Amino acid sequence: MSNSEIEKISKALGDPYRLQIMEAVKNKAGQMQCSAIVDMLHLAQPTISHHIKQLVDAELIIAQKEGRTTSYEINQAVMDQYIGFFDTYKE
Repeated sequence: MSNSEIEKISKALGDPYRLQIMEAVKNKAGQMQCSAIVDMLHLAQPTISHHIKQLVDAELIIAQKEGRTTSYEINQAVMDQYIGFFDTYKE
């Protein structure tokens, strides 16, 4: 994983709402729709969409389009690489 990828992921995770979104998606058996995130965080839908876009752009979550709805799930491969990057700092 490149330094620019680490930086992009770190920036995406640097927002408390994005961390809440990641936690919600993780706890929802891997998939969650935007409307459920809006209900959970009590933020406007465009605000949630902005946060989700940042997470998708950082490849932390995967968007799966199903007709008119989109579900999101954690990109476990990217999370494993990101966590693995920091494991290299252990002594």
